[in-house]
Amino acid sequence: MNIIEPRLKVCVIGGSGFVGSELVSQLASLGHWVRVPTRALSHAAHLGVLPTVEIVTANVHDPRVLGELLSGMDAVINLVGILNQGGGATFESAHVELVAKLIDAARIGRVRRLLHMSALGADAASGPSRYLRSKGRAEELLRETKDTLEWTIFRPSVIFGARDSLTNRFAGLLRLSGGIVPLARARARFAPIFVEDVAEAFTRALRSPAAIGRTYELCGPDILTLAQLVRLTAHSAALPCHIVPLPDFVARIQGIVLGMLPGKPFSLDNFRSLTRDSVCSENGCAALGIEPQHMAAVVSQYLGPQSVTARFNRYRATVER
Repeated sequence: MNIIEPRLKVCVIGGSGFVGSELVSQLASLGHWVRVPTRALSHAAHLGVLPTVEIVTANVHDPRVLGELLSGMDAVINLVGILNQGGGATFESAHVELVAKLIDAARIGRVRRLLHMSALGADAASGPSRYLRSKGRAEELLRETKDTLEWTIFRPSVIFGARDSLTNRFAGLLRLSGGIVPLARARARFAPIFVEDVAEAFTRALRSPAAIGRTYELCGPDILTLAQLVRLTAHSAALPCHIVPLPDFVARIQGIVLGMLPGKPFSLDNFRSLTRDSVCSENGCAALGIEPQHMAAVVSQYLGPQSVTARFNRYRATVER
């Protein structure tokens, strides 16, 4: 006789973003009922077709609103994160203050299960960047709740996928520059992990009692330097690539200058994060029974010459001539 597990009601904070969209889709496919708060309905319109997903316009930084969002939920997942400060958002408000508010809202709403996205290298005391230190402080807040919350923390390396800001940004830069890339910290090491594997880690941990009180580092099977990652992107997209490694003092200046541009394509804080390798000491994928996919096999599917994106770019170039 098959035992059917009860479906959960899950609120996903940051559910309309890159990782969130994949996670919400996986949760919905498993039959869970998912609430996704967003500042603008248009940001989450692509999730509206999923029958068990509720899109709610809300400001998650308002404690009263956050309490209402968690009402009746079995679990809450926090994916909110920013790589640079700006537009009124700071590392402190996005990473630390929001987690503190979320802990209070969960306690008041009697939501015991909380899954949280952090980052490899997060360290409140010795993180080299404000980003990593703020991520570390958020982890400390969660660990202090061990008697009231059943938390699980995830620390992924860089995440790639069709809608990422990693490979797509490098591909765009390679096209604009004719393949010439002045690169800061070219020898920094990463273990890129596919967005579907990250989402699966959350869905598996959500149901696992063994995951309560655990911190999982999430890495793909390949360790690549930043230069190798850019070359892989160029190869997958059939683009020329000539990397110019920058000395650290020049890279710092690059970070200061680019950090003043709209959208901050690179900042001094990003440079400081790159001084710490983003590789796992113990890969949590194995503990969760996940065999992560190789980056080269996946990236070519969405950046390769026959991908939908590549065909669209060729068509647009033809039309604009």
